[in-house]
Amino acid sequence: MTDITASLELIKRGADELLIEADLVERLKTGRPLRVKAGFDPTAPDLHLGHTVLINKLRHFQELGHQVLFLIGDFTGMIGDPSGKNTTRPPLTREQVLENARTYQDQVFKILDPEKTEVCFNSSWMEALGASGMIRLAAQHTVARMLERDDFSKRYSAQQPIAIHEFLYPLCQGYDSVAMKADIELGGTDQRFNLLVGRELQKHYGQAPQCVLTMPLLEGLDGVNKMSKSLGNYIGIYEPPSEIFGKVMSISDELMWRYYDLLSFRGAAEIKRLRESISEGRNPRDVKVLLAQELVARFHGQAAAVAALEDFEARFQRNAIPDDIPEVSLSAEAGGLAISAALKLAGLTGSTSEALRMIGQGGVRLNGEKLADKALVLKVGESVVLQVGKRKFAKVSVV
Repeated sequence: MTDITASLELIKRGADELLIEADLVERLKTGRPLRVKAGFDPTAPDLHLGHTVLINKLRHFQELGHQVLFLIGDFTGMIGDPSGKNTTRPPLTREQVLENARTYQDQVFKILDPEKTEVCFNSSWMEALGASGMIRLAAQHTVARMLERDDFSKRYSAQQPIAIHEFLYPLCQGYDSVAMKADIELGGTDQRFNLLVGRELQKHYGQAPQCVLTMPLLEGLDGVNKMSKSLGNYIGIYEPPSEIFGKVMSISDELMWRYYDLLSFRGAAEIKRLRESISEGRNPRDVKVLLAQELVARFHGQAAAVAALEDFEARFQRNAIPDDIPEVSLSAEAGGLAISAALKLAGLTGSTSEALRMIGQGGVRLNGEKLADKALVLKVGESVVLQVGKRKFAKVSVV
């Protein structure tokens, strides 16, 4: 039972909910490799660190000897799951889905072991299901049950339109679990309803219902909103090493531990020691550097991680940016905040005209680099270090 206890500890690390734990324990007792499923709709060509939370958990299962089923939703991607949106997501074309899917496979093997990963495409069984099969599948759920899903319920109450094809998405995702004979499915907390549909459909088809493991949605650089390219608060895994490094260094000390729990491959005991070292007086920046280097090395290699650290030190530490600079959250309308307004509101200049004059004179730095663009707009979700002159600093987050 000790091995199972250790396995559960790793499986549950950073997780939000495990359903049903007793069922998972029984499956672990059999000693056979479990079939661990996670699906990704290729709605965009590039992954960011928020996407890797699930992929990292899949790696944990691989470390425990289980078989990962990496599902690319080339069929469901053309339906579009709203998942927390208050409007219908526009379906993608077949060509868009296939192009994005090609890049996904290259990116995920930066984390997963290809030898222990089975890449699946749900079009292989969904297209074979046909129209009559889809109708029979739709008969397994009621409209009332669908409206239990939070985003559907809110849209229905607000009299916002819900397209019929959106009701099909949870059923298709659930049928994926039937076709793949999944023992456990992973998803974000916003996928809980869909994951439970999979359990119900497996029962209908005579299979043991899958266990469900939900992972939290990773906050972006602002520490508030879900990491998202549309909000500009993301770290893309294919961004240049110096960009990844600098963005990780820009997160708050509190958010750093969230990133350690969900993104780092360091063991829980080692992370605990790092926490203790800070309480004993170690500079949090040093610990953040370790995280930044780990993430850069994962996607670009160790040499790139070393070079990124050297570049960061040259741009920031040698420019004498202090450790205790004030942190300011600024509200923005229409998606952004003019740099001149940000400098004024952060208390770095007395007026927007002074801010523009200082930029023109070369007296303003953004993330250690001299700023020349007076028309720059900081996006919602963006977090930057601003410097005016030699002694005025502020870490500004736009919300």
